[in-house]
Amino acid sequence: MKKLINDPKDVVAQSVEGFAGAHADLVRAEFDPTFVVRVDAPVAGKVGIVSGGGSGHEPLHAGFVGFGMLDAAVPGPVFTSPTPDPIVAATKAVDAGAGVLHIVKNYTGDVLNFETAADLASADGIDVESVVIDDDVAVQDSLFTAGRRGVAGTVLVEKAAGAAAQRGDSLAEVAEIARRVNANVRTMGVALTPCVVPHAGEPSFALEDDEIEIGIGIHGEPGREKIGLETADRIVDRLLEPILSDLGIESGDNALLLVNGMGGTPLIELYIVYRHAAQVLADRGITVARNHVGNVTTSLEMQGASLSVLKLDDELTDLWDAPVQTSALRWGR
Repeated sequence: MKKLINDPKDVVAQSVEGFAGAHADLVRAEFDPTFVVRVDAPVAGKVGIVSGGGSGHEPLHAGFVGFGMLDAAVPGPVFTSPTPDPIVAATKAVDAGAGVLHIVKNYTGDVLNFETAADLASADGIDVESVVIDDDVAVQDSLFTAGRRGVAGTVLVEKAAGAAAQRGDSLAEVAEIARRVNANVRTMGVALTPCVVPHAGEPSFALEDDEIEIGIGIHGEPGREKIGLETADRIVDRLLEPILSDLGIESGDNALLLVNGMGGTPLIELYIVYRHAAQVLADRGITVARNHVGNVTTSLEMQGASLSVLKLDDELTDLWDAPVQTSALRWGR
């Protein structure tokens, strides 16, 4: 294992410290307990939005803290949920009296710890709503979930909910937007190689040199099947078919197409993936009205990609287009 680290036990703390130092105009970091928060939080009159989960998926979640998106992010150990204490601390840090929304990926540890944190924050008088994200169509249950996993579609939920909160929507309205995005986005991924968790020091799963895994999770959980390496276009077809059939998107609809890298895949390959995915959608009469290509929900240095398709309406399109200023997404401001 070769990694640019000092000590495996210090990876998250040192990474968060470096992140906050690099983006001091946008965020500050707290370390007792650990979370990342907007420099101007709490924002008077605005619903606060908190997300989080295991580290190793950067820029998710801290990279999306800032104007028009998250107010705070809570990083746990690599691939491990944060405990309730930092979630409660982050919730209190962003509460400006309008309530706080928790955006939670559907992994058992995340769901349980965010539920506990919401109960504790509510006991302290903070109005908390929670939305659980389960956009992955690859499997119904995995090693870490009951039901579908929350993966790269989480970023689209965070963007829309963040824009709704920024424009002044109520807590109930922001939560409804988050649930609507989750109901209209589907994701599926592929792994070409495993990744190495720093404290483990060995690959998280096994793939032969000529094998890939279709439907992989963002922690290396098993997908639908291991198959021999195929062309990019054929792999895209394998990912898109379950997405489109499950989503029920039709000719004449508008879509946002997200091509997400898993951490170790160069952009030259991600654009090859986008090229064919966009063509498949066009051939079905679906307009790719918005798109994003790049690393938004990674799995350390795993080589691979995921595709997300969000069925757009006018409001969701406007919320995607709304100004955002974070370290990982910024436009319109």
